[in-house]
Amino acid sequence: MRYEIFKDNLKYIDEHNAGNHTSTLALNVFADITVEEYRSTYLGTLPPPPGLDTLDDESNETDLFHFNGTLVAVPDSIDWRDLGAVLPVRDQGGCFSCWAFTIVATVEAINQIITGDLTPLSEQQLVDCERKSCQRHTLTGPFEYIIKNGGIDSRQDYPYTAVYHKCDTSKENNKVVTIDGYKPVPRNNENSLKTHVARQPVATAVEAYERAFQLHGTGIFTKYCGTKLDHAVTLIGYGTEGSTDYWLIKNSWGDGWGEAGYMRLERNVNDPVGKCGVASYPPMYPTKTKHVGDELEVKEPTGTPAVFSRADDEEQIISK
Repeated sequence: MRYEIFKDNLKYIDEHNAGNHTSTLALNVFADITVEEYRSTYLGTLPPPPGLDTLDDESNETDLFHFNGTLVAVPDSIDWRDLGAVLPVRDQGGCFSCWAFTIVATVEAINQIITGDLTPLSEQQLVDCERKSCQRHTLTGPFEYIIKNGGIDSRQDYPYTAVYHKCDTSKENNKVVTIDGYKPVPRNNENSLKTHVARQPVATAVEAYERAFQLHGTGIFTKYCGTKLDHAVTLIGYGTEGSTDYWLIKNSWGDGWGEAGYMRLERNVNDPVGKCGVASYPPMYPTKTKHVGDELEVKEPTGTPAVFSRADDEEQIISK
């Protein structure tokens, strides 16, 4: 049965790749499952955050942001992997915990930007102690939990298992990294979203429902997708290739999907919600300050995306 599914997926991939597209499909980690299995195991409609219509952001600038205490133009491209704020892609497995991976990635990033320490944090703690299940979730709940708990434990101390367990309260009390709060990015505004991603990685949601998303390989994803949000991802940068703008997405399906676990998703489409609804949730980001009154300082952006490559050793990444 798996071989027949594999052959059917290969036929679909070959037919697509024979055409003129900005992206290719590939025999990735989902090549031996049907699109129905993919949807039922890895996707689920994300409920909107409470008070969605009242959420706002105090920042109004869309073309400028603070750099070393000065308002400067938003860079044309940025890749937070190049700036040391992104750990290797992880795998959520059969647990619908994409929201936990997304939140953790943004907290890891802002902690590195502010303190210089890139510490792997615990998605399992959010599954066990906050959501108490492997079910769909908002992007606001985990942020609120981390704030209320006074921090989150490390991934090394509270490792990921891809199934729900009773909360380990002793580990829950091990508060390795803290945040001050979280904020939304104004909805349906890709230019504002670009400004925020220039400052730090941002949590958002997309519709990943289509077979082309399941079997995505390389290139910029410009294929059809709707806006029924069913998967949480992390925006870790943006750029342009040729005449096509893109968002750089960190996923949570391991490095055997997409470009070593990442995707370049078409940006600046003729729709305010963005490609696959990327700008519509709204996107969220954590806040953290080193000292009261200090401006958030970031390193000079490299201006070009990193080369897609597999990183097997998180400790080696951290030491760099």
